[in-house]
Amino acid sequence: MKYLIAYDLGTGGIKASLFTENGDVIQDVFRQYPTYFPKDRYCEQRPEDWWNGVCAATRILLEESGTDKKDIAAAALSGHSLVAVPLDGNGRELCSSVPIWCDARSFLQAENFFKETDYDRWYLTTGNGDPPETYTLFKLIWMKEHQPELFRQIRVVLGSKDYINYRLTGQICTDPSYASGSGIFDLAAWDYRPEFADAAGVPFSIFPGIRPSDSTVGTVTREAAQATGLAEGTPVACGAVDNTCMSLGARGLGEGSVYTSLGSSSWIAVTSRTPVLDIRTHPFVFAHVRKGYYTSAVSIFSAGNSFRWIRDNLCRDYPPETDVYEVMNKMAENIPAGSNGVLFNPTLAGGSAQEPSPYLAGGFMGLTLKNTREDLVRASMEGIAMSLRHTLDILRSQISVQGEMLLCGGGSKSPLWRRIFSDIYNMPVLKTNIDQNAASLGASALAANAVGLWDGYCQISSLHRQEELIYPDPENNKKYERLLLIHKKWMQSLAELGDMMAKS
Repeated sequence: MKYLIAYDLGTGGIKASLFTENGDVIQDVFRQYPTYFPKDRYCEQRPEDWWNGVCAATRILLEESGTDKKDIAAAALSGHSLVAVPLDGNGRELCSSVPIWCDARSFLQAENFFKETDYDRWYLTTGNGDPPETYTLFKLIWMKEHQPELFRQIRVVLGSKDYINYRLTGQICTDPSYASGSGIFDLAAWDYRPEFADAAGVPFSIFPGIRPSDSTVGTVTREAAQATGLAEGTPVACGAVDNTCMSLGARGLGEGSVYTSLGSSSWIAVTSRTPVLDIRTHPFVFAHVRKGYYTSAVSIFSAGNSFRWIRDNLCRDYPPETDVYEVMNKMAENIPAGSNGVLFNPTLAGGSAQEPSPYLAGGFMGLTLKNTREDLVRASMEGIAMSLRHTLDILRSQISVQGEMLLCGGGSKSPLWRRIFSDIYNMPVLKTNIDQNAASLGASALAANAVGLWDGYCQISSLHRQEELIYPDPENNKKYERLLLIHKKWMQSLAELGDMMAKS
């Protein structure tokens, strides 16, 4: 038996998972790392923290599973998107902390860029539908203007998983899915569009070369082997961006397959042969792992991280050994649909492109003296689902979304939340054994294809075993449909107030 290691490099930490060559997960190890917010709109992480997490998680995974490092056939990464790690000509990092996907400091640079470049043409070419300032190109323009000496030394800029690939193998490259978040990728041509780099005054040469997601980029070097515990010479696949890896692990390459990722941020994604592009609502699109397939999505920036905020601020009185999330679920179970009149807007990290304003802020509405902490906990679960339902309606207006909704990510573990999602989405919600491992399964499938253990991705669907399929409750849905109208109008008002506050 040969084994595969998949790394899921996310906002909250790194998860290393051990898979059999058949695609069954054996064990995983999670290592947390911090995110830094040094100024307003800044959101940074340290690449060295990612690398240290990979090293520690790999060693623990091999030791606790009792796996011989020589039996690891390949490794691959899923990486959080829109990260910019600048390296100099000697391959050294030029800054210890780098902007990650939610960093929005370059909003002025984006505004200036679109004074000369037509936004609609740029969006319809790239599919980059999140706020433009979050994409790599605009982070580079910011560096050029605010860190000119650093910028002059840049020879290549890498994404998160590509940086780890470089540390593992010494090879510098990216794949189409990660490149499609660069701000200069042409979805139709499946390659970079140099004119956008030229328009930004950013050297096209600093963008890494593109290789297939399921190709082998290199092998583990002696230095990396000593740091990670992997065998020197272990093949490493190119890997893919997290949205694409999760889409692959959730449903393979099935046309029209849809899932909700319920993690720190949350998105709803559909796989199709045609990218879902709309100049009014701006769904964001990533290239898939096979040419001709796309992952189109809508999102909210705060989901699990807003629920964590509720935990940390409203439920801080529980002792450290308590599973507070379990307690919160039990609180909410006894509260009726509608949370006794309380609504929650989860936008604690700013609005996504599918929400009415980047200055949209979170809050509770409808509070009275009769309301309890239990009401607020239930309202937070419902509010996250309602915000996602608003974005789902955008996706539904562009493409057929039928059948059941697969729920992935940490939030999928909650039976109550699955019920809430089904009632608010008004569609069946599916929970499978893959659960939080969709991105890891996608990465392991890339590794398996890279070394010839697999030939394609047809077997992914067979690895999903249904654990629960929940159908919407008509009465609850009727109540939620009324509340959704109020919730949407309230969000619009909050966005208008947020815009006013941003100008004050």
